[in-house]
Amino acid sequence: MEIDVVNLGLMDYNKALEIQIGKWQRVANEEERDTLFLVEHPPVITLGVRGKKENILVPEEELEKMGVSVVQVSRGGDVTYHGPGQIVGYPVMNLKHFGRDIHYFVEKIEDTFIKLLKDDYGIDACRGDKTYTGVWVGNDKITAIGIQVKRWTTMHGFAFNVNTDLSHFNWIIPCGLSDRGVTSLQKLTNRKQDMNKLFKRTAEAFCESFGVTPNFVDYNE
Repeated sequence: MEIDVVNLGLMDYNKALEIQIGKWQRVANEEERDTLFLVEHPPVITLGVRGKKENILVPEEELEKMGVSVVQVSRGGDVTYHGPGQIVGYPVMNLKHFGRDIHYFVEKIEDTFIKLLKDDYGIDACRGDKTYTGVWVGNDKITAIGIQVKRWTTMHGFAFNVNTDLSHFNWIIPCGLSDRGVTSLQKLTNRKQDMNKLFKRTAEAFCESFGVTPNFVDYNE
């Protein structure tokens, strides 16, 4: 089974969301095959359905002056940050092909990064529990996960900190968790990583976790 992999490059959050919604409709209708979008965003803060505005620590007017937008979204989870140096993945997948199992879907995303970090960098990472979802290295989160499932078809996804400016997480209480931190691959390896290489490796590791074959497709507006 193949899945299309589309690298959107650096793209505004709302534009990527519009592309994702259009694809979701076609995948849910089984008109097109499952697709993994990979993207970097300019700095943006998103609030999930359980998001609390008090977890944004900087007034919106100040964020606006810095060019940082705040977007309310329909995924699960609380508040999170996206920005350059972070690989954001939006799997638009029909779970009718994967046992209609949401827990399986989330676990396979977690497995993607646990295995990638171990195999490529010798870094021991683990999945969190119900309170601390995502992928963790010690007490620090390296990959956040927040999804939405409608008509058994997924939207939203994961955010993998590669060369992310971790100081930007000081603008928020990430995922509403004040007792945990965040980290990045750059911090853990003490060197800046090749984003192009990591985009490809993330796609390969994701597809390996799900037992599907990547079909790399160029993005055309």
